[in-house]
Amino acid sequence: MPEFVTYVGKLPYGPATVEYLGDLLRRHWEQTGARCGRRVLGWWDQVVMWLRSMHDNTRVVDLARDNGIGRSTAYRLLDETTEVVAAAAPALASALLAAKIAGHEHVLVDGTVVRTDRIGEPGPTKGVDLWWSGKHRAHGGNIQVIAAPDGHPIWCSEVRPGREHDITCARAIGLPEALDEMWNCEADTCCPVRRSTLADLGYEAEAAFTTPTKKPRAQSLTADQRWNNRLVACLRAPGERANALLKNFKALRRVTRHPSKITALARAALVLVHHLTDRQV
Repeated sequence: MPEFVTYVGKLPYGPATVEYLGDLLRRHWEQTGARCGRRVLGWWDQVVMWLRSMHDNTRVVDLARDNGIGRSTAYRLLDETTEVVAAAAPALASALLAAKIAGHEHVLVDGTVVRTDRIGEPGPTKGVDLWWSGKHRAHGGNIQVIAAPDGHPIWCSEVRPGREHDITCARAIGLPEALDEMWNCEADTCCPVRRSTLADLGYEAEAAFTTPTKKPRAQSLTADQRWNNRLVACLRAPGERANALLKNFKALRRVTRHPSKITALARAALVLVHHLTDRQV
């Protein structure tokens, strides 16, 4: 009796995707002086293994066994591929410049928490782990995502502890200042259109974000305020699509490694989304 039962699996990606990622990997090997013939896996097998991890969050022990390598080697190759692909993600300035060229009048900002296994890392609050999100009642890391008006993700930030609110994360990475400097503007002779950044009430404390008007206690909103809130809500609704596109990769639904790995995983997912949709903004 054979020890294992074998089967054939298919990934929803064509050879062009593997070749695109393989080009990134080969250029990295050339820059670092790695000898392709002396590597335990070729670029095709390494990319396919990484795509299995991203798409299905396949267990590393299974990936290692299927490729005839050790588990520690599989971790090393997966991390290498993730870092190489993530390095191709656009910087904030490049993403906003592309949005300007595309003629967008507004972009959408929203945060999402990527869940992780429990990390017992002490935070500023006694008895509460650093990566514990009280809102989601789970451990995870918060990333900020900027999207085009139709919800297509164009940039994502480095990861912040899940205990931090969206506005705290945005301030920590300097996002309000960057948007004011490189994106937000009033219509005048230098800037023919008014550009703004739409966000939910979680960002209301920062003037860089256009948010709905919060209802005052024991008061009612005016008709103009209610209309403005309805308009902002309609324009901001597609922003949820950006987080959904990134989390379409199961590797971002629950990370079993240290939360600091989320930064590279999210940016690698962004590069994949841009390649598969053949658009950046």
